[in-house]
Amino acid sequence: MELVSGNTQGLKPSQKKLLERILRRRVAPSQIVSSELAGFLCECSHEIERQVGVLIDRRGNPEHVIVGDAHQIEIPDLGRVRAGMGRFRGLRLVHTHLRGEPLTRDDLVDLAKLRFDLVAALGMRSDGSPGQLLCAHLLPANEKGDLWRELPALPATSAALDGLDFLELMRALEEEFARVARAARIAHDPRTRAVLVHVAIGRGASDADARVAELKELCRTAGVRVMDTVVQRRPAPDPRFLLGKGKLQEIVLKAMQVDAEMLIFDPELSTTQSRSISDETELKVIDRTMLILDIFAQHATTRDGKLQVELAQLKYTLPRLVEKNTMMSRLTGGIGGRGPGETKLEISRRRAREKISIYEKQIEQLGKRRGQRRSLRTSRALPVVAIVGYTNAGKSTLLNTLTRGDVRTENLLFATLDPTSRRLHIPGAATDADEGARGREVILTDTVGFIRDLPEDLVNAFRATLEELGDADLLLHVVDAADPAHEAHIAAVERILDELELHDKPRLLVFNKCDRLPADEARQRLQSRDAFAVSALDVATTGPLVERVGQLV
Repeated sequence: MELVSGNTQGLKPSQKKLLERILRRRVAPSQIVSSELAGFLCECSHEIERQVGVLIDRRGNPEHVIVGDAHQIEIPDLGRVRAGMGRFRGLRLVHTHLRGEPLTRDDLVDLAKLRFDLVAALGMRSDGSPGQLLCAHLLPANEKGDLWRELPALPATSAALDGLDFLELMRALEEEFARVARAARIAHDPRTRAVLVHVAIGRGASDADARVAELKELCRTAGVRVMDTVVQRRPAPDPRFLLGKGKLQEIVLKAMQVDAEMLIFDPELSTTQSRSISDETELKVIDRTMLILDIFAQHATTRDGKLQVELAQLKYTLPRLVEKNTMMSRLTGGIGGRGPGETKLEISRRRAREKISIYEKQIEQLGKRRGQRRSLRTSRALPVVAIVGYTNAGKSTLLNTLTRGDVRTENLLFATLDPTSRRLHIPGAATDADEGARGREVILTDTVGFIRDLPEDLVNAFRATLEELGDADLLLHVVDAADPAHEAHIAAVERILDELELHDKPRLLVFNKCDRLPADEARQRLQSRDAFAVSALDVATTGPLVERVGQLV
């Protein structure tokens, strides 16, 4: 990084040399800025009619001079906070304000985002002499939610500047930050800390609360600790940031204060939005789709499941492979090769496309094997009943209760990824006398749960698995009746079934967890939808449902 940077175009050589002389003005470590340096900064700023700033380290050495315009300065890339510096960068920014204006929003945002020890603004009088010094420093997490504190204004005179001991102020601040950190470690939580950001667009603003609740549930399943939630309603998404840039800055600052490591956005971010938001913060940025893919990756146990998840992840990330830095654009042509060769970015994309092709072929082969197993079941004349529904509605629990099975069940979203089939005995369900005495068997199949706005890549990757539904004679649509958003869940499942061209398939609507509702409310919901009421944990409640299944198959 150059020692003098910023808006230096149009400056005379003599003015540039004047700015370089700032770097020779050492400050006593206990001073924010000396009266001598304050006067010289104002002199330089008055000469070029632009804001001038200097970064000073803890030893009082000016490290870098920054030139702005008449209204602001733009801080160059300083890299990450150095190891061992704790919460602070070990640099303070002192800069001029040509019209004696107070600290601006940009000043305070720079303080928080770049973790400066302190930001100071030198007000200038009309003759170019220094007026007042305005300072602000960061605060640890507090009940009021304040990110910084502005100190009382000081005259830029030797006596006034000597009255504030900068090193003592930093020592006290670091002790306070350390105390808060120790308190946080006592209640240590190893989960990733995140701030959730939901942008409600147009008509979608009406179900914002339900979507936020679902996003929180996805985070719980993924092992993410939600530190804060931000909701913004907009008539249309911002093409660059999804939400407004000012709101994004507020979110980044809030994430810093609550010590979040990640921002999770809903709805899905475009490639441009993801890149633009990442450029504004050092925090990890993902969206709802990536969160769902991560959950699938955690829960995939079989070869089929792992292949399908990795295929969906590759398809999602391929268009988002961008040049992170100049290292990614280096050429890698070999000796004797013609032309410059491929860039590392191009190689990454090519390898991703090759993997996608390989995984699609493997999944197709596995799908054929599943088709052969389904054909075998069909040849034995066993009817197939498939359980479908929104994620975490209780489908696997119902399968276990009806078949005395041992399928994994957890109070998590997408606990089941791979279709599981068990035999279900239906007493007296056969038509002929001999079979009627002993009943009849059907194949009961559990499938992956659905969710609203299910990522298209995920649907395509799991299409081979969902073929089980196409061969089913009957669908049991299981609904969590106790969920306030159960109607939206029903609509989402119906929409996905239509997309899979299963709208003509016979189905029964099953309201699970009705025991969690008041009796009158449960009865009203059942009548409005012509559904069967069950508690998937209690086999005694499933009698009417099993009887109806026997009649239909």
